[in-house]
Amino acid sequence: MADEELNETTEEQTEPTPEEPVAEEPVAEEATAEEPVVEEETAEEPEAPAEEPAAEEPAAEAEAPAAEEPAAVEEAAPAQPTHKPKRKRLPRSERHKHSKPKRERPAERRPIVRLPKPEHEPGRRQERRGVVVSDGMDKTIVVKVDTVKAHRRYKKVVRRSTKFHAHDEQNAAKVGDLVRIVETRPLSKTKNWRLAEVLEAAK
Repeated sequence: MADEELNETTEEQTEPTPEEPVAEEPVAEEATAEEPVVEEETAEEPEAPAEEPAAEEPAAEAEAPAAEEPAAVEEAAPAQPTHKPKRKRLPRSERHKHSKPKRERPAERRPIVRLPKPEHEPGRRQERRGVVVSDGMDKTIVVKVDTVKAHRRYKKVVRRSTKFHAHDEQNAAKVGDLVRIVETRPLSKTKNWRLAEVLEAAK
């Protein structure tokens, strides 16, 4: 009996001793189990920042091609000519011919009908009476025309004289003759008048 009690006491004493390390072992295991979790968390934490640079890298890569594209455009811009290239001119025989519908021609041509000119009186031509001052030129005389009229404001009678170059085909007028000249088409730079008749010969 005493042996059994001793054995029980020894077993009780021995039992707690293994229990303590056994109890410590699970704690250690838990700690070891917890450590990897912490490591995983710590490992995950760097992964998140690692992902951010990874996300930044594509952005940087996108910026890099974006920066390269303007450079490529700038490089390509000088290569393009500023004006359109001239088209090579083809001879008329080789050019594109537009197909035109053929016009139907009548069997008989209509005669050209000319309308008669309307009969009307020519415009009234101006006339002047004056004295021949010069007949030195061929077929041209210089006629001095005196005008007498009252001043518009002061009503004073004012005498003015004007010289006209007139065409004299027959050289009939002489210096001092009283003549009548008529307006006509421009015959030269200075001649717009012609001799109509000699009214009085010079004395």
